[in-house]
Amino acid sequence: MSPQHLLEIRGLEVTFGSGKDTVRAVRGVDLDIGRGEIVALVGESGSGKSVTALSVPRLLPCPPAHHPAGSIRFDDAAMLEADDKTIREIRGGRIGMIFQEPMSSLNPLHTIEKQIGEMLSIHRGIAGAEARDRIVALLDKVGIPDAAVRLGAYPHQLSGGQRQRVMIAMALANDPELLIADEPTTALDVTVQAQILDLLKDLQRETGMAMLFITHDLGIVRRLAERVYVMQSGVVVEEGTVGEVFERPAHAYTRQLLDAEPGGHPVEAAPDAQVAMAATNLRVWFPVRKGILQRTVDHIKAVDEITLNVREGHTVGVVGESGSGKTTLGLALLRLCSSRGRIRFLGTDIQGMKSGALRPMRRQMQIVFQDPYGSLSPRMSIAQIIAEGIDLHGLASTRQSRDALVCQALEEVGLDPNSRHRYPHEFSGGQRQRIAIARAMVLKPQFVVLDEPTSALDVSVQAQIVDLLRDLQRRHRLAYLFISHDLRVVRALSDEVVVMKDGRVVEQGPADRIFDQPTRAYTQALMSAVFGVKGPGGFSGDP
Repeated sequence: MSPQHLLEIRGLEVTFGSGKDTVRAVRGVDLDIGRGEIVALVGESGSGKSVTALSVPRLLPCPPAHHPAGSIRFDDAAMLEADDKTIREIRGGRIGMIFQEPMSSLNPLHTIEKQIGEMLSIHRGIAGAEARDRIVALLDKVGIPDAAVRLGAYPHQLSGGQRQRVMIAMALANDPELLIADEPTTALDVTVQAQILDLLKDLQRETGMAMLFITHDLGIVRRLAERVYVMQSGVVVEEGTVGEVFERPAHAYTRQLLDAEPGGHPVEAAPDAQVAMAATNLRVWFPVRKGILQRTVDHIKAVDEITLNVREGHTVGVVGESGSGKTTLGLALLRLCSSRGRIRFLGTDIQGMKSGALRPMRRQMQIVFQDPYGSLSPRMSIAQIIAEGIDLHGLASTRQSRDALVCQALEEVGLDPNSRHRYPHEFSGGQRQRIAIARAMVLKPQFVVLDEPTSALDVSVQAQIVDLLRDLQRRHRLAYLFISHDLRVVRALSDEVVVMKDGRVVEQGPADRIFDQPTRAYTQALMSAVFGVKGPGGFSGDP
């Protein structure tokens, strides 16, 4: 092992299963990380990034995982051959790990103090007041406000960004020499994501630790890493400095990833297109009740006095941080939650309409949710899922005509109709999102709410879904309300942008003006977090 290398992986093989069911997840991977170096590992879902990283601290379950070949050396330890005592000392002590979803990684039954304290107790034997002081210092370091007060908080009482900061504090509790960060910012708002990346870089500079950062977001790689490894189908296809790989990519797959970032322009629609959905002074206030009699003492103003128009063939993008009211706005427009104010759909006032009278119009108002795996029933085949709306609205008189509509919907979103008898778990994330879109489009809607439909997808799949949505809009003159915190995707689709904060509209107008010349400080902060510092000609494209 080279003396300047902290981690050295050679010829690593990882398989799952045995016999004819063996899956080769990682194939002959070589990877080095120097002391104090930040290295990125990029690739699409299923490329073997996380499996490679989890092999380092031996966190893969064995069986079904096996390492038939290769070696992993961390400093002076041969990780694949080390005994359990050595691995326990290294794992959590000399190697820290930040996982993608903190809500799944943090114990919901234990306080923040107990969870971080456990790390200190196991590896350093620290307890009591000494441990408490150390925990407060760690929480202060990662930017948790009122750290001493937060010690008794449970994970569900923290925001997504705060939970991720707690995970970072846990990973740093024992001053690790290597930090493995596995997609730690995927589910975060752009401003929180920027804060977490800045925090990690500051901590790395302060402590001198090395970092392996796993991501499919190439913008993060540009911003954070010094060197990058690109993985495809379990193989490292390219490696080098970030400048070399991004400016002069040698492998076709790397070029494909770089070209796949969502781009292009919104669909051109008629300037005199009629308004499909309109809201005037829309409010969604949730009462805060207290006391034995549960009297209303205040309101949470999730949506507060919002006015907007969505025209046929046009897309209105709604952006803002989590909790800003974006999703509640979409649900209110579809009459899926109670609201005050005026809502007009195709010229008809639907706010006071009874559910029975509204039901025939619902086929023309559809929604695509953020998580297709959560919104598709695992007990129903794809054909049954798509046909459910057809049956409810009586759009097919025979089984054959219903099946023809299902096949047509699948073909329209680029899926093989012969796959319609399979179940959601048999499809990839991008394919499941296409199924969710097909379920909405089979009813021939005129207005569609798209609630974060690309946030959990790889960058290449994001680009495919954006192209699909544009194509469907072009063909059917669909009106979209596109809700997202991914500003690059919003820019690729939207004619108009609404910026929300704390339930209110901060800024609203044509997409080009909002992106290039935002006037409000909050909008400028959002744009800066993604596109970089504002220059004389607007925001640059480089983070």
